Formats: sequence, C-alpha cells, structure tokens
Amino acid sequence: MSLQIISIILGSLTLASALLVVFSKHPVRSVIYLVVTFFFITSMYIMMNAQFLAIVNMIVYAGAIMVLFLFVLMLLNLNKEAEPVTTKGSQLAAFIAGGSLFLVLITALKDTLTLGQTYRAHNDQIGLVKQLGNLLFTKYLVAFEITSILFIAAMVGAILLAKREKQIIE
Repeated sequence: MSLQIISIILGSLTLASALLVVFSKHPVRSVIYLVVTFFFITSMYIMMNAQFLAIVNMIVYAGAIMVLFLFVLMLLNLNKEAEPVTTKGSQLAAFIAGGSLFLVLITALKDTLTLGQTYRAHNDQIGLVKQLGNLLFTKYLVAFEITSILFIAAMVGAILLAKREKQIIE
C-alpha cells in the first residue's frame, strides 16, 4: 500500500512540474522545471525496476538535452521585442501539430494494458537492456527511426536560427 501512495505522490509531482513547464513565462525557468520533471520520471522508472531507463533518462535527458536547450535559449537571446506576432496560420499549424501529437500518443498508449500484462508474467525480465533492445529494434523500429530524423531536423533548425543575420535598426 505504501508503494502505491509513493507512486501517486510522484505522479502528482511529475504532473505539477510538467504543467509548470508549459505555463511558465520565462524560458529558462521552463527548462529548469523540465529538469525537475525528468528527475521525477527517473524516480518513477526506479520504482518500476527499470534501472537502465532511469540512468539513461538522468544522463541523456536531464543532463545533455537540458544543457543543449539552455545553450539554444541563450544563443537565441529571446526577448519581448524579438518575439514574432502569431497569426491565424501559425495558430492553425500549431493546432494541427498538437492534434497529430495527440493521435500519436493515443496510438502509442493503446497497447499499454496488454504489454503490462505480458510483462507481469515475466517479472525477471523487466528493466533488462536485452528486452528494451528487442522492443526498440523490432516492434518500435519505425518510431525509433522517425525520432532520429526529428532530432536531425531540430539540429538543422537550431543552426539556421543561430546563423540568421541580425537586423540592423538605424
């Protein structure tokens, strides 16, 4: 029963910090809240006996990716004057992107109940790198490859934003 209470508390703290990421007005604070969210997710991985995922989440996401985010934020030097004005087209594009992300999440989560039941039967296999590798490179290969393309596109976008010429105001 105490494990269930700890899970509820960790889940609530994770949701609260994720909401702070979304609703924070300052981008650097938003990145720091995201680091806190990753720490809570890491602790949930540890509770699920997925130590490899916990360590990877801590090192890769809370470490390297967050440093990259902070570097890009400081490189772009965002301020109120430089923010673009949102138009109806950009709002429509954001709505379509959010809707497609929602559909991807729904399709990814539709098999979670059956996967959870099959893994409960093999309790000794939970959290092992071999099982994770088998799932990543068999069932989720397409999603894994699409994620790598997304990362490359994000790097190209960051480089293009960094290389753009500054407008000289006379």
